[in-house]
Amino acid sequence: MNRYLRELGDRALALRLAAAGRVHQYPEIQALKRFLSAFAVDCLFDVGANRGQYATMARKDASYKGLILSFEPNPDVFAELQKQAASDRNWHVFNMALSDFDGTASFNIMAADQFSSLKKPSDGQDAIFAERNRVTKTVEMQCRRLDTLLPELIAQHGFARPFLKMDTQGHDLSVCEGAGDALTTMLGVQTELGVRPIYEGGAGYRAMIDWLEARGFVPSAFFANNKGHFPRLVEMDGIFVNRTLVQA
Repeated sequence: MNRYLRELGDRALALRLAAAGRVHQYPEIQALKRFLSAFAVDCLFDVGANRGQYATMARKDASYKGLILSFEPNPDVFAELQKQAASDRNWHVFNMALSDFDGTASFNIMAADQFSSLKKPSDGQDAIFAERNRVTKTVEMQCRRLDTLLPELIAQHGFARPFLKMDTQGHDLSVCEGAGDALTTMLGVQTELGVRPIYEGGAGYRAMIDWLEARGFVPSAFFANNKGHFPRLVEMDGIFVNRTLVQA
């Protein structure tokens, strides 16, 4: 009976996403929903939150009820993120970037704000991105290492089973490096995996997969995240599980 009800729920989700033009998100939502539930995640780090699209998806589509900590450097977009989170007492937002150092840095705001990054656009990026992924201005932004910030957040919110999601436009590896040994406390990691170069110095997908595997995270799911760029795969997202959770 439980399996039958789950199948009905999956079909209803697929129909709802299709009606909203979001059917391409179905694999991600299914993978995330199963992961968060199976491993009883109690804190979702939403790094590179933009306007809160991922957190909203986790709440409404992946049925996640736990703590969400969203980080967004762009001050203009952050104002909208604050509005999104205002009515959710278990969703907290921070106007800062996570990186591999504590300090300040110039943050590049792109013509299309979802491309904004601490990285600069790559000269080798595909022409389809050139107009949207160009710097329109820079702002000085506070940056924190996750390993120095984590004790403060645990003391304040009391979570024990965190999951790290990153969408930092070419900067995900720096976020992971800034986590240091604290990365091993994450039950899972979701990261962008660049196949085609969009940002200068961004880690390629092979390098990112190898880096995570060397630190105890193995693939759980992969899905394309560049709707509309057929036939070339530009980026995909990957969910990685802490190896300690799956060892026989």
